[in-house]
Amino acid sequence: MRRRSLILAAVPAGLVTLAGCGDDKSDSSKASDSASPSAAETSAAPPPKIVDGPLPAITAGTKLNEKPAVAKGSGEPSDQLAVKTVIAGNGQTVAENDYIQANYLGQIWSSGKVFDNSYDRKTPLLIQLAAGSIIDGWRYALTGKKVGSRVEFSVPPTWGYGKNGNAQAGIKGTDTLVFVVDLQGTFNAKSSAKGSDVAQNDAKVPKVGTNTDGKAPSIEVPKADPPKKLVADYVIEGDGDEVKADSTVLVQYKGVLWDNGKEFDSTYSRKALTSFSLQQVVKGWAQGLTGKKVGSRVLIVVPPDLGYGDNPPAGSGISKDSTLVFSVDILAKM
Repeated sequence: MRRRSLILAAVPAGLVTLAGCGDDKSDSSKASDSASPSAAETSAAPPPKIVDGPLPAITAGTKLNEKPAVAKGSGEPSDQLAVKTVIAGNGQTVAENDYIQANYLGQIWSSGKVFDNSYDRKTPLLIQLAAGSIIDGWRYALTGKKVGSRVEFSVPPTWGYGKNGNAQAGIKGTDTLVFVVDLQGTFNAKSSAKGSDVAQNDAKVPKVGTNTDGKAPSIEVPKADPPKKLVADYVIEGDGDEVKADSTVLVQYKGVLWDNGKEFDSTYSRKALTSFSLQQVVKGWAQGLTGKKVGSRVLIVVPPDLGYGDNPPAGSGISKDSTLVFSVDILAKM
């Protein structure tokens, strides 16, 4: 069992409390009330063969990030994974276990019925391309593709929702599915903030390193009493969308104690990004990240009343009434 990120273990009264143990899952997979590609069982099937077709034509919405219209499938679909790069991007290459941000549309081959799409929601999907997080067809079809690409692919039941289908979405266990996916971004344990450095002139607050090489930044805590109020300052200011109070974000972060500068939690140490809703975390994080821009690195100093107060997580190394210091890279949001 992997250690759960401490920022999600919000224990004190008045904070959102999550289940006690488990791996780092978030509500980023809950893209809609219908059948997002994350809502499937993990298949134990061997990898499919990647074939060129057949695939139905995209008849409208042919530009990247335009909602596509896709023709009904003609004839019998492949019993393997048919994949076509419709628009070739030139961005970073997607690797398995990366988090991806993408717009997508899914429909049933035989009927042409659209069962889910992110374009109408105006909210791209943010999800890990990993077994157990997303249907296998997505993992096999998108690994190796580049950001900025539009990829069309068909997924037979073996690498989709299996023989049970997905009744809520009207998908039968015999249905082959067709997806069009516009890849907007890919993120992994080496991802960092991207933006402009912001001057750190206040000697009363910690100073955070500005390296963007995927390694953990330094955090220098001053020899002074901690602030009584929340501090949330840009270290690197990105140019992405602003984070909202109910956003789900993908982050790199490092947390240290004000008293001794000791690290108590870090995605860099785990070599694994964390994705969560701001409604799931301690108040200091929720308030500190709301309004900040995607792509930024933010210094957050969390006083006890906005952190864990007198009830820190057991085994965390955090004492009662500790002031916590975080460097947070906001990589993406949905």
